[in-house]
Parts: sequence; structure tokens; C-alpha cells
Amino acid sequence: MIFKLHLEFVKTILPKIAIILFAALLTTFAFRWRNSKNSPNENNISPNDSLPKNVSSIYFFPEKLDFAGENVPLENFDVVEDLDREILANMYWQSRTLLFIKRANRYFPIIEPILKKNNIPDDFKYLAIAESGLANVGSPAGARGFWQFMKATAKEFKLEVNDFVDERYHLEKATQAACQYFKNAYSKFKSWTLVAASYNAGMSYISQQIRRQGTNNFYNLLLVDETNRYIYQILSTKLMMQFPEKYNFSLKKTDLYTPIPTKKVKVDFAITDLVNFARKQNVHYKILKSLNPWLRDNSLPNASKKVYYIELPVENYRKTEYLPVDTTEKK
Repeated sequence: MIFKLHLEFVKTILPKIAIILFAALLTTFAFRWRNSKNSPNENNISPNDSLPKNVSSIYFFPEKLDFAGENVPLENFDVVEDLDREILANMYWQSRTLLFIKRANRYFPIIEPILKKNNIPDDFKYLAIAESGLANVGSPAGARGFWQFMKATAKEFKLEVNDFVDERYHLEKATQAACQYFKNAYSKFKSWTLVAASYNAGMSYISQQIRRQGTNNFYNLLLVDETNRYIYQILSTKLMMQFPEKYNFSLKKTDLYTPIPTKKVKVDFAITDLVNFARKQNVHYKILKSLNPWLRDNSLPNASKKVYYIELPVENYRKTEYLPVDTTEKK
């Protein structure tokens, strides 16, 4: 009986299985045939279809360029090609470059006076873009903030770093610490370009390569690709910032992120709950933490009564007069 049932089952199901398998094989054959026709080989690709439309390497290239007053030798083919690589990267990663330009309008006014006070060339503000894109980011290696300080280096430059306070996220203090690094490096290398390179690779590495290769000219040194690109990323960013329209970046003044008006509140006592502190200051906790990212927890222990300055927004700071709103008249 069981055998008969099995036989009937086979007679009923087997033809259906055969049809399904045949259909699957036919579909697979058709798919492979179509892909073979569409694959980019020498027999079926057209010259007009080989590249996406409207992509060009024709753009503004300066006749002269400097970093911190030091000449960039554009007569050298390798320099031109390395710079070309980074300009193209910035041009065609439009969303990232647009964000750099927007953010710079908010944060450069904070960075520039600190550089000037320390007699550091203004071009060093572009290092903050190369390091972090003007954002309080962290790296897998443990670097933090706009200037990407490691914990040990931050403490070396007198930044407070613990579970509650991390001044690597304090833009003004971190910029001051970066300036101290720049001054130390310049006293060693006597070249601002090498100072910038050392910020990426470290002073010991740059010193080692200078001794090994017998030249202290950055553009004649063979360095690891990351450090070599670092300088050209800074140079290309400088060009984009100075001449955005020449690289097809069209922004109105209202497109830029404006500085947030704030006031500083002196604190020389412990704060057990920053949420309650924010509430008493008539500000949301979210805004308090965004303006003071160096506050790393929800409290601020302060047994030593150290003086801190917490930034708070001025009244009506969220109204449209402080935001990038398009005010052009609409028809």
C-alpha cells in the first residue's frame, strides 16, 4: 500500500519538478546571455558610453600657490599631479566639500584669532579640516576633537582629560594646544610645511626622513602616502575655500552655518546633574551638551573648585535670524 502511494506521488509530482527545473535553466541561460552582451568588453562598448556624462578634469589651477607663505613648486610634475589628485577628490565629493565650506563660516572665526595671537600662519586653520572636517569626531586609534589629539599628547599640552572633562573637545583650548605644538615643531624644522607634515606623522618621523634623505624640503621628501596626501589635501581645501565658484561650488551667504551667539557662565562648583543645571539656565540639555562637548558625563565633579566656563546660548538663539534660511524673494 505504501509502495503504491509512493508511486502515485512520483507520477504526479515528477513532471512538475521537471518543468520547474527546465524553467530555472532557461532563466539562468537568458540572464547570462544578457550580461555577456552588456559587459564592458572591447567588442560591444562604445567610446561614448565608456565614461559617465559631464565629468571633466578641466578646472581652475593656480599659477602660483603657497602654504603659510612658503612656495609650492608647481613647476614640478609630481607636485602638480599630487595636487590634481586632491582637487579632483574634493571637487567630486561635493557633499563633503560643501559641508566644509558651510562649517568654516561658523568655526573659522573661533580658530583664526587664536592662531593670530600665537603668531601661527592663518593657513593652519585648514589643518582642522584635514584632521576632522571641523567636527568633534573620534578615530579608532583614540584621537579626539577638531584637532585629533591623542590622550597622552593632550595631557602633554595641558589639556584636562578624564571621565567627566575632555578638553580635546573644547575648540578654543584644543586650538591653543595645537598652536603650542606648531611653535615647538617650527623651532625644530624652520619650515611651516614640515610643521604641518609633522602634525600628521610626528616630529620624530619627519626628522628621521630628513636625516635619511638629506633634504629638509617637503616637496623633495619621499614620505608615507598618508602624510604626503595630507599636505595636498590642505592645499586643495585652501583653494576650494578661497575660490569656491571656480570649482563649481555655488553658495549664498544664507547657505552658510552662522556662528551661534553664546555667553560664558563661570562655574567653580560641582554640578551633580547637568540636566537640572540646564533647566535652571532655561536651555535644553541637548543644547548645553552640543555647545560644551568637553562635558563628557551628566555631571561635573569639582572638589578642587576649579574654574570652568560653560557656554550658554543667548535668548532667542534658535530663531531664524541665526540659521541659514533662504531669504530670496519667491515669485
